[in-house]
Amino acid sequence: MYSNFKEQAIDTSRPTLKYEKNPKIKEAITQKFTEYLRRAEEIRAVLDEGGPGPAANGGDAAVAARPKTKPKDGGEGGDGEEGKLRAGLNSAIIREKPNIKWNDVAGLESAKQALQEAVILPVKFPQFFVGKRKPWRAFLLYGPPGTGKSYLAKAVATEADSTFFSISSSDLVSKWMGESEKLVSNLFQMARDSAPSIIFIDEIDSLCGQRGEGNESEASRRIKTEVLVQMQGVGHNDDKVLVLAATNTPYALDQAIRRRFDKRIYIPLPDLKARQHMFKVHLGDTPNNLTESDFENLARRTEGFSGSDISVCVKDVLFEPVRKTQDAMYFIRTDDDTWMPCGSKQPGAVQTTMQDLDAKGLASKIIPPPISKMDFDKVLARQRPTVSKADLDVHERFTKEFGEEG
Repeated sequence: MYSNFKEQAIDTSRPTLKYEKNPKIKEAITQKFTEYLRRAEEIRAVLDEGGPGPAANGGDAAVAARPKTKPKDGGEGGDGEEGKLRAGLNSAIIREKPNIKWNDVAGLESAKQALQEAVILPVKFPQFFVGKRKPWRAFLLYGPPGTGKSYLAKAVATEADSTFFSISSSDLVSKWMGESEKLVSNLFQMARDSAPSIIFIDEIDSLCGQRGEGNESEASRRIKTEVLVQMQGVGHNDDKVLVLAATNTPYALDQAIRRRFDKRIYIPLPDLKARQHMFKVHLGDTPNNLTESDFENLARRTEGFSGSDISVCVKDVLFEPVRKTQDAMYFIRTDDDTWMPCGSKQPGAVQTTMQDLDAKGLASKIIPPPISKMDFDKVLARQRPTVSKADLDVHERFTKEFGEEG
């Protein structure tokens, strides 16, 4: 039956491809034809394994509805299969430090202190943790988007002398039945083998949402169960494995997952001092003529801005001198033989444009002016915060019920 179907398919496609003139349609037909044949091969493989025929089970729909099981490779659960799973997880290990220090993280003193107790002290001062004093094993960082949760994790990766696993849902979800749970199990076992280690799961709500919801699949439930079992650590020594997770929607987490986290720390919007520090950090060593009072004024004007909002604001400001240079009609020649845009009334101003200087071969001599307070005024006039009052209310309510301030 299968061979007859295959021959009929080939006979049908030949004249179509022969008389079709449009190459794109021809290519699409060929691609579809190949896909159908591959699907037929899969159906035959399922039937050859000894199950009831397609007719008895509702045809192809029944075959397609069967759970996919990964072809055996080197024996069920053998070293070959486990080696491949671990090889896939190796890409999640951060081998190059992100080069973000504790001092680069503005504010969040409580969160930084708790993470130091969990990450830095057990490695540098193991004699502190004797008897019943054990380091923290699981942290949940939650808060509005853009407040620095992932940034704080990067600082942990830089400062900690530990193996750092950065995990997302794509690293742990597989189309093969049963493989996702094995990936979770292997991840925690790799972390134990290379301890001290840190497992950072960004957007953990995508993996561990509420169980029992109507749209929850069996595969999703099994992954959550495996994460719960591994985090509980029954039969394992997890003293040197820290689980660090971040989420923007803490209420979406399953209550059992929430309980597994020893510390649930709220990462709020930056305060006045933190915003002032952020403006300085993001400007870096870019030439500017801002004073300390200017930075204080900027911090006061950006109430309600997240760290991400300030970063975008400064990035926009960094382009203002470039825009001035492109639009300038007057340039002045500086002492170090470079050309800088200036006003028409400035002594020594020459009426020319950036394009004229470029035509004269002076493109490498043109430099933009330093950033001024007026550049920030111009950008802040059109900049708006991205976190609403309703978002903040949700996180503050969760903090009162289950969390603590960061």
